[in-house]
Amino acid sequence: MITPESLIRKYNVPGPRYTSYPTVPYWHTERFDRHLWQQRLNTAFADSNYTDGISLYIHLPYCESLCTFCGCNKHITRNHAVETPYVDALLTEWEQYCDWFPERPRLAELHLGGGTPSFFSPHELHRLLAGILRWADPVDEPDFGWEGHPNNTTREHLQTLYDVGFRRVSFGVQDYDPVVQQAIHRPQPFANVEQVTRWAREIGYTSISHDLVFGLPFQRQESIIHTVLQTLRLSPDRISFYSYAHVPWIKGNGQRGFRDGDLPTADEKRALYETGRMRLEAAGYTEIGMDHFALPHDSLHKAAQAGTLHRNFMGYTTAKSKVLIGLGASAISDVGTAFGQNEKELARYLQRIRAEESPIFRGHLLSDDDQFIRYHILNIMCRFETTWTLADWSANDWLALSVRLETLRQDGLVEFDETGLRVLPQGRPFLRNIGMAFDRYLNQPVAETGRLFSQTV
Repeated sequence: MITPESLIRKYNVPGPRYTSYPTVPYWHTERFDRHLWQQRLNTAFADSNYTDGISLYIHLPYCESLCTFCGCNKHITRNHAVETPYVDALLTEWEQYCDWFPERPRLAELHLGGGTPSFFSPHELHRLLAGILRWADPVDEPDFGWEGHPNNTTREHLQTLYDVGFRRVSFGVQDYDPVVQQAIHRPQPFANVEQVTRWAREIGYTSISHDLVFGLPFQRQESIIHTVLQTLRLSPDRISFYSYAHVPWIKGNGQRGFRDGDLPTADEKRALYETGRMRLEAAGYTEIGMDHFALPHDSLHKAAQAGTLHRNFMGYTTAKSKVLIGLGASAISDVGTAFGQNEKELARYLQRIRAEESPIFRGHLLSDDDQFIRYHILNIMCRFETTWTLADWSANDWLALSVRLETLRQDGLVEFDETGLRVLPQGRPFLRNIGMAFDRYLNQPVAETGRLFSQTV
């Protein structure tokens, strides 16, 4: 009988997280046509704006200090004079989109990510959002959320965003062990997290999330237990329990503040997750998709139970809009049949905005086959199952997929037949690997060199 340890050793390989399909390294950027991109955007907008609204992600890349576990696109500075020109650029980019749209956009979802959104002053955040809403109208029950750093989020930040419709906030905790915090350059006392959580509740936020990370340097069973118990004291509505993605080859991500030998082994890392998961579930949280937990009253839990959970570049979401617009440096837009990514380098992004150009520098136009595979991977990531008929597949494609799935079935991770696939409970830790069985790009050459993805476990 195959053991959990042997499964980890077998399936702990580099693989995508599938916030998109195809994944970014496999985009056919050389075939990307901005005119076709805009056509597909307008088609998707016309199909969904009135019925579902659109989603908007705004990337705020600035941080005052570098957290060495972070692989996000960020710019480290203590110069807050950068806030005003960056907000100006975001509003200019938004006006570009609104000029393209045939009618006024309706916002179903709005998320501020980073970087550190709370790097920006409440005044600049209010100016940003007032400018966004000048050109758009929220739907009746919008989902507006943002990410706050417990060390610099003020009550004014929380109140300002609440006043313009935000009801969801997530706070980055990572780990409460001082040794781990020092290794990742993220000193953060529990008192700060407790304070911002209390403020958010007093103001009226209905969904408060804490972000935890397992697999960090020097992290051991004792630190995970302590971190989870401290988190449970505050009873956040959601908890993101992320696997640390060790990707030191990404330029400028700063993940060389510790040695590889300081990291838990694959078996130890998975044990850290199981320890946290068991304690969260014992406290009433339900595991949602991959990396997420929620209490029964939270909208993420309700969406998972109703089968309406969705996944995009913002992660898991309750809003399944066909149009996701990304504003800011490195932000990605998704219109269902096409992806477009803004300039990643901050100076290049600002330069193109000032030149009144679109900041999109690469993208991918999805083929019918891309959309078909994307549909099944999305179902697996959100609902742990997907359905099909044999007529959906060519004989060769079905044979190739069956061979790959058979290995997963023999290992007790999935069950499948001619009507679909279901992820078994022991297969849930390996959702990325299951998605990889469907991925038709993984063995193709890419323009990027070197390693592409973090380990799946």
